[in-house]
Amino acid sequence: MGGLPFSISLFFGGFSVKFFTDYTNLVLIAIVLISGGLLLWPTISRRGRGGLSAAEATQLINRRNATVIDLRPSADFAKGHLPAARQLEFADLQAKVAQLVKNKSNPVLLVCQTGQQSNKAARIVQDAGYAEVHVLEGGVDAWQRAGMPVVKQGAAK
Repeated sequence: MGGLPFSISLFFGGFSVKFFTDYTNLVLIAIVLISGGLLLWPTISRRGRGGLSAAEATQLINRRNATVIDLRPSADFAKGHLPAARQLEFADLQAKVAQLVKNKSNPVLLVCQTGQQSNKAARIVQDAGYAEVHVLEGGVDAWQRAGMPVVKQGAAK
């Protein structure tokens, strides 16, 4: 007889079955699976929202020349905004969405104060035909918490 059936019966009849029936090992396996899931959760949840961290947004701006659109009111924009951001109030977005970027294949980064309005605006911009639309996760608040620069009254801060 061949060696294959003998090795399979040893594998299932020996140590491996005892390993999976021992309570302590099952608890350790559960801990590993839960830990892995918790480590992957930020990546999985971000994929659904499309939000970028401040560091990821910086890379998108610097490496791919993304157009940054700040959706906050003019008064908030003047208090501090991302460098090179263009201001377009959320209320005016529907009417002016066609004028955001000349080439609709260029990346667009939408920014608001907390990220909530940007998520709503992303749908409008995508429906207008822009291929790559991103949202700054947490908005300008998260950008500033990350220690990233803002432009205030014409000077970087």
